[in-house]
Amino acid sequence: MSESTPPGQGQPAHSSGYELARQALEEARAAARAAGKSVGQGRSSPTNARRRPAGRRRSWSGSGPDARDPQPLGRLAGTLARERGWESQIGQGTVFGLWEQIVGADVAAHAHPTSLQDNVLHIAAESTAWATQLRYMQGQILVKIAGAIGDGMVTSLRITGPKQPSWRKGPRHVSGRGPRDTYG
Repeated sequence: MSESTPPGQGQPAHSSGYELARQALEEARAAARAAGKSVGQGRSSPTNARRRPAGRRRSWSGSGPDARDPQPLGRLAGTLARERGWESQIGQGTVFGLWEQIVGADVAAHAHPTSLQDNVLHIAAESTAWATQLRYMQGQILVKIAGAIGDGMVTSLRITGPKQPSWRKGPRHVSGRGPRDTYG
C-alpha cells in the first residue's frame, strides 16, 4: 500500500492523474531502494563539475546567432556587393531609380539625373530658372542622396540648364567656322 493512503483504507475508486503519477514514482523509488540503488540523487551536470574560465565560449553551437544560421537576403546582397565591388553601380541605380523619392516630386518633375561619373552627379534641369534654384538647393540635395545611398557615393553636383539649339545639321560637318559667304 502506498504512503499517500491512510492505513486500513483501500485505493480510491478514481484517482486523478497527478495522484497516479505520484504513486508510480513512489513505487519506482521503492523498487530502486530494494535493489540497492541510490534514489533521489540527480546527476551533476558536466558544466557544474568543471567550471569554464571566464571569457571562454563553448565549442558547440547553442541557441545564439551563428555564422551558419540563415541570413536575411538584404544582408547577403550587401555583403556580395561589397566583396565584388558593385557598390558604386548599385548606388547609381538607386539614385536613378528612386530619384523622385530622394529629392521629392516637385524637384523630380523639373530635373532629372543624366550620369554619375567620378562621384559627380550630372543633373539636367528643364529651365535656367530651375537650374539656378537647384544650385541653391545643392547642399540639401547632397544630404538627401547621402541618406539614401550612403556617404561618399556622390560628392558634388553638376547642374545644367536646357541644351542650346545646335546649328549642326546632318551627319557631315565641317570643323571650325565652316564655309561662309564673303560677299565679295
